[in-house]
Amino acid sequence: MAKDNPLWGAPRIHGELLKLGIVVSQATVSKYMGRRKPPSQTWRMFLRNHAKDIVSVDFFTVPTATFRVLYVLLLVSNARRVVVHFNVTTSPSAEWTGQQIINAFPWDTAPRYLLRDRDGVYGKAFVERVNSMGIDHLLSAPRSPWQNPYVERLIGSVRRECLDCPTPRQVEHPVIGPIDQQPVLAGLHHWYFRRAA
Repeated sequence: MAKDNPLWGAPRIHGELLKLGIVVSQATVSKYMGRRKPPSQTWRMFLRNHAKDIVSVDFFTVPTATFRVLYVLLLVSNARRVVVHFNVTTSPSAEWTGQQIINAFPWDTAPRYLLRDRDGVYGKAFVERVNSMGIDHLLSAPRSPWQNPYVERLIGSVRRECLDCPTPRQVEHPVIGPIDQQPVLAGLHHWYFRRAA
């Protein structure tokens, strides 16, 4: 019955079976119906299926010794997880960011999808420039860096390996106390340390 009527759920099939004089519980019907595939692919499945066609873009800031802030733009290919293009500016704008997309993909090398967040720097001029290249926008949900994992991981690596102070962290011996953790970046990462007993 489930194979012949793929849109029917367990309650409908249970009702039909009762009308036919077959007395079983709805839980039993659910158990034997088997798993159904979701009607559309999930976000993770979309990223996996289209990795070769997706380029991720994001900014991160770098404070300088003279208290200026530099904005670094990264474009990362999701297929091979390589940096396609990067550039640095002191004042990013939609026009400047759109020009960087053109610089990164000359001629007919543009990707099919551009995965980005909802930052205001991707304004009207940027959207028009990207649309004119035939690139579709994929917007991550607000405050969801996990939806743009490759570029976020690269940014984290650059910050840890290239921009942090080179002072090493001291080894904390077990006599200090038990291990504790503190969430960083709303739980995206955790910092582990020994809490004095």
